[in-house]
Amino acid sequence: MAVERSKWGIIYCPKAGITNKRKRWEKIQKVLDARDIAYDFVQSETAESVERLMKMMINNGYKTIIIVGGDSALNDAVNCLMAEESEVRESIALGVIPNGVMNDFARFWEIDGDEIEETVDSLVKHRIRKVDLGCIRYSNVNGERCHRYFLNCINIGMTADIMNLRRQTRRLFGSRTLSFVSSLFVMLFHRMEYKMKLKINDVTIDRKVMTLCIGSGPGYGQTPNAVPYNGMLDVSVVYHPEVVQLIEGIWLLVTGRFLNHRSVHPYRTKEVLVESAKHALVGIDGRLMKTPVGPYRINVEQEVINFLIPE
Repeated sequence: MAVERSKWGIIYCPKAGITNKRKRWEKIQKVLDARDIAYDFVQSETAESVERLMKMMINNGYKTIIIVGGDSALNDAVNCLMAEESEVRESIALGVIPNGVMNDFARFWEIDGDEIEETVDSLVKHRIRKVDLGCIRYSNVNGERCHRYFLNCINIGMTADIMNLRRQTRRLFGSRTLSFVSSLFVMLFHRMEYKMKLKINDVTIDRKVMTLCIGSGPGYGQTPNAVPYNGMLDVSVVYHPEVVQLIEGIWLLVTGRFLNHRSVHPYRTKEVLVESAKHALVGIDGRLMKTPVGPYRINVEQEVINFLIPE
């Protein structure tokens, strides 16, 4: 059943590990109701359900869809949108109220998850910016051609390994903090290198690489100069530093000066060809994906999503 064009469709994605998931939504609901915003909301129970709920919102005619979630939930939403015809995509504006662990894409636009009133007020103004999406095109284990879009970044190698370690250690410890510390400890004392062959512009890289970040957005600090509206991808290739240099690199990452590290080699391009990266895991917008089989290509599609941004 179609809905009136002004009504928002809201998909609430609770943070993993939060016991009182309703409390966060009640705070948001109070702000929405105080501003007399017409909306319908549904709650996503699992990561797999976001795309299903997004599809439902699109089919029911919602023209403003708000994701209350993090980077991975936004990733699911844009991939669902990209499965639609361009006329449908053009009619829909996507917004976010940050509710994830990192919220890197929202942070790029200075959208603060703790400032609910300010965020909702900016969404009401309906200021649209067309944004780019990166896209990885690959083959799966069955030889089928696949693709997946990303708003923020793709990580290949060590950073994707840390995502995997955090997932495993979180099941063991039941704590995000403990899982991060234990993953960092393993990273410091376990040498992680991957033989890769890459083509970036007219440069061929054929050597061991510690981690590779390809960002349409800030890439969790690894592609800090990337912007999601210039039709380009920023690439950071990181060779393996010594332990002291690795600690220095973490400090530069935290302080926003990652590209200053001697082991980081930055590029800007429209396309990256990964000819080989054996045993290197791949993470996309903060979530581990199944490792592609054989070569894969990463490019950018310019201005394909209507995204609601602050003034």
